[in-house]
Amino acid sequence: MIKMIDFYFDFVSPYSYLAHTRIKKIKHEKKIQFNYKPILLGGLHNLLGITAPAFISSKKKYMINDCNMISKKYNINFKFNEKFPINSLYLMRGLLVIDDKIKESYIDKIYDSYWFLNIDLSNENEINKILHSLNVDQISFFKKIKDQKIKDMLKNFTQDSFDLGIFGAPTFIVNKKIFWGQDRLSFAVEEASK
Repeated sequence: MIKMIDFYFDFVSPYSYLAHTRIKKIKHEKKIQFNYKPILLGGLHNLLGITAPAFISSKKKYMINDCNMISKKYNINFKFNEKFPINSLYLMRGLLVIDDKIKESYIDKIYDSYWFLNIDLSNENEINKILHSLNVDQISFFKKIKDQKIKDMLKNFTQDSFDLGIFGAPTFIVNKKIFWGQDRLSFAVEEASK
């Protein structure tokens, strides 16, 4: 029987990117399915009434060093983006409108562009390049992500994560247990393997 792990993430989170790259390897080695659950991390922080580490200079400095250390340990292609943080709203809504057949490719391209190639994804032209590489109609994409139904969907996903007790990204839920942080991925995998 294939086990399921829910993976709550936002493209703006470097730790979510590091977890994603590790998940890709784990999926092939073990019979575990990861259910990607998009949230808006900034919206979650607002619900919690907390300031993100990106806006606290000492925490941001630590985060940069920490992510570099983790990427070296796991041999992950990584470069802390010079435009961090960006508003990931369009990117996260995009995941809700993109065709299921290319969803995995969309996730890979967004993550790699931001956290490896150091591309400024707050620039709409850069998003258009990614969409073009995936044969996605850019006009339709931007129209859909501005639809109220899609706006509400991401807002509801974020509210649902808050209601579950999630307070950051990445977060994994398996067997109704919460595991927060990329360094808890192995714990979530162990739980799923029981």
